[in-house]
Amino acid sequence: MARTAIQTLATPQGRALEASRQVAIVVGASLVVALCARITIPLMPLTPVPLTMQNLGVLLVGLMLGSRRGFAALMLYLVEGMAGLPVFNPTGPGGAAQLFGITGGFLLVYPLVAFLAGYIFERGTKSFLRAALAGLLAEIVLFAGGLTWLYIFTHSLAKAAYLGLYWFLAAEAIKIMLAAGIANRWGKGVKSAVQP
Repeated sequence: MARTAIQTLATPQGRALEASRQVAIVVGASLVVALCARITIPLMPLTPVPLTMQNLGVLLVGLMLGSRRGFAALMLYLVEGMAGLPVFNPTGPGGAAQLFGITGGFLLVYPLVAFLAGYIFERGTKSFLRAALAGLLAEIVLFAGGLTWLYIFTHSLAKAAYLGLYWFLAAEAIKIMLAAGIANRWGKGVKSAVQP
């Protein structure tokens, strides 16, 4: 007779197996973002901020894993980067220096971005519209963090927007729609497969 999930989790081995599974999901998600960061298009001399698929990875992690695991995965991602692992986009200095560099504001809010996207999407009926709204609101947080950081560097809101916003609007709209489509199409199946 097959054991139910509750019976399995009631045993110490079942709880340990489930905890291991959740850790593997979080680690895997941080690596997905790291792989997305490798897809980078430098926009110099227009702006030192590169166009990267990293943001798409952050949105996907948040939408598909939910708020808590999304936050954990992106915190782990930042720790991996600070430890010197090559997880950040390759155009920056890498390591902790990248967190304090020109793109640091974007990187530092990644855990909040994933949390917010997951939080909005996991509450209510899963739909493309809900996923797109979650992605849009999460991107607003992302750019608020990035532009605030750029403002500190430039002492000019206009210059910060020029360096960190205008060049990215069309690409970010596409990333939001793509993440929403993937989350809506496959999110239900992935969420049920990895539900704690």
